[in-house]
Amino acid sequence: MTDTESWRKTTQRLASAKHTATSSGNYELYPSFPLESGKIALGFEALVDLIANSNSVVLDGYGGVFWENFRSRLEDVFKARGVRTAWVNVEAALRPSAEIESLLEPFLGGEDPIFGRRFTGSLEDFFDATKLEGLRPDSQAQLNLIYGCGASLAGWNGLLVYLDLPKNEIQFRARAGKVTNLGSRLLTDAKTIYKRLYFVDWIVLNRHKAELLERIDVILDHQRPTEPTFMRGDDFRATLEVMTHNFFRARPWFEPGPWGGQWIKKHLPELPQDAPNYAWSFELITPENGLMLQSDSLLLEVSFDFVMYHDHRAVLGHAAERFGFEFPIRFDWLDTIDGGNLSLQVHPSPVYASTHFGESFTQDETYYILECENDAEVYLGFQEDIAPLEFRSALEHSHEHAAPLEVKEFVQRHPAKKHDLFLIPHGTIHCSGAGSLVLEISATPYIFTFKMYDWLRLDLDGKPRPLNIARAFENLDFSRRGTKVQELVSKPVLLESGNGWQVFKLPTHPDHFYDIERLEFQNYFDARTENNGHVLCLVEGISIMLETAHGLSQPFNYGETFVIPAAAGSYRLRNQGSKLAKVVRAFVRPSSEANT
Repeated sequence: MTDTESWRKTTQRLASAKHTATSSGNYELYPSFPLESGKIALGFEALVDLIANSNSVVLDGYGGVFWENFRSRLEDVFKARGVRTAWVNVEAALRPSAEIESLLEPFLGGEDPIFGRRFTGSLEDFFDATKLEGLRPDSQAQLNLIYGCGASLAGWNGLLVYLDLPKNEIQFRARAGKVTNLGSRLLTDAKTIYKRLYFVDWIVLNRHKAELLERIDVILDHQRPTEPTFMRGDDFRATLEVMTHNFFRARPWFEPGPWGGQWIKKHLPELPQDAPNYAWSFELITPENGLMLQSDSLLLEVSFDFVMYHDHRAVLGHAAERFGFEFPIRFDWLDTIDGGNLSLQVHPSPVYASTHFGESFTQDETYYILECENDAEVYLGFQEDIAPLEFRSALEHSHEHAAPLEVKEFVQRHPAKKHDLFLIPHGTIHCSGAGSLVLEISATPYIFTFKMYDWLRLDLDGKPRPLNIARAFENLDFSRRGTKVQELVSKPVLLESGNGWQVFKLPTHPDHFYDIERLEFQNYFDARTENNGHVLCLVEGISIMLETAHGLSQPFNYGETFVIPAAAGSYRLRNQGSKLAKVVRAFVRPSSEANT
C-alpha cells in the first residue's frame, strides 16, 4: 500500500512524517507542538523494538484503520526476527451486521441523506459478550496480539497500543471505497458513510478512546500506513498536560465546494493547485481536527479530543461544567472570492437540535470579514414585507421547476467590508455572498445547515445538493426583518486602552453563548484568561509571538487560529511586524447560562 491514489480520494497531500519548515511569516499548513528530542519514533522496526518483549499486545484504535495491512507489516518484522506470534482479530466477536444495523436504525434518519440522531449506546453494543470472552491468548505463542477497533474490550492484560487516525483521512479513505462503517459489511457511498460516522461511529469510538487514555502505553499515528510514527503513552500524557497549560493550534485541512473561491489557493500556494477551489479551511472544527506533535523532525498527529479527555477543565475553565468534553467554539474560513454565494440557509433552535438530533447545543454563528472585494455582500434577515407563505411557495416552485429565485425580494443584502462582523443566531436566514473570505466564528456544531435555495447549481459530483425547506420553516424567525436586522450588524465598542493598545468589544447576540473582542496593538498586549479558554486569530498583520506565563513561546501568522487554555493564566502577544496587529478573540461569556 504505497500508492496513495489507490486508498485515498482527495487532492490534499498526505501529511509527511517529517516536518518541513515554513518561511517566516507564512501560513503554516502543518503546525506542530514542540517536544523534547527522542520522544517520537518512526517505522515498524522501531515499533517492534518497543513491543517485542511483551507477552501480549492489545492493538486498539479508531475507525478507518487498515488493520490487516498493519498486521501484515508488523508480522513481517516479527518473522524476520524469529518471533512466534499468534494473532486474534476482535472483529470475530462482533454481532452480526444485520443486528448492528437494526440497533442503529433509529439513529440514522431513514432516507434523510444528511441528518440522523446522536447514538446513545456504547462500543460494547457492537459486540457479542460471549464471543468476546472466548477470544483468548495462545499459550504456545511467544507473543499474542489482539487487534481491531475495541480490542481492549476482550479484557487481555497486555501492552496497549492505540492507533489513531485523523478524521479527514477517514473521509478520504471512505471516498476511495477503502473503508466502511464500524461493524458494517456494506460498502456504501461516502456521504452515507459520513452520516453514520458523525451520528454513531465517532460517538462510540470517542467514548471508548476517553476511557482508554490513561491506560495507553503507545500512541500511534496511522495516517501513513507504511510510515507510522508513535510515542510512549507517558510522554503523550505529559505533553497533553503541557498543552493544557500553554497553547495549541489544530492542524487545519481544506475542502473544495461548489461555491468555493480562489483566495485560499492563491495565498496558500503550498496547497495542491489542481483542486477546483478551496471553499473551507477547517481552522478549528474540533470534532474533525487533529493536533500535531513534533520531536526532532518527526511528526505525530492525534485527534483534538485527546486534549479534552486529558483535562477539559484546564482547557475550558468555568465553561467545563456546561460543555464537558465538547470544545464549544469553532473558527473556520469560507472562501467565496472569485467563487459563488453560499446556499440560502438557516440553523436550528437549541430545542430543535436537541429533540431531532440529540445535540446539546446548536449552531449559532457569526461572519467576520477577513478579506473581501469592493462589492461583497452578506445576505442576512428578511425584507420588512416578507410573507412567509409566499416565500415558501416561491422556494418550492424553484425547487420543483429548477426556476431561479429572486432572493433579494425576500432577503436583505448588506455591504461587507474588512473587519465587519455579522451576527447569525439560530433562526436567522443568511448566506455569505460572493467576494469574501469569511472567518466564521461559531458554536462548534457544524453540519446542521438547512438549505432553502442553492442558486440551481450542482455539487462537485454533478448532483443536486439536498434542500431542507420543511426543516428550515420549522426554525425560521420571521421577526428578524426590516430595520430590526440592523441589530445583527455588530458595532464595535471600545472597552479599554493603554500605551499602544486597544480592546474593542464586538457585541454578539443574546442567543450567542460566546463573546468576541478585537485586540489591536502596536508592540505587545498582555492578557489574563480569567478562568476562560480563549480562541484567537490574527486578522491583520504579518505575525505575532505568543509568550505564555509558563515560559513557552510560539509565532502565529496571518489567519492562523490558536487556543489559549484557561489554565494558562496569562499570556503576552508581541507584534512581529511594523504595522498595527489585530487579533480577534472569542470565549464563552461567564453569564452564558442565562442565554441557553
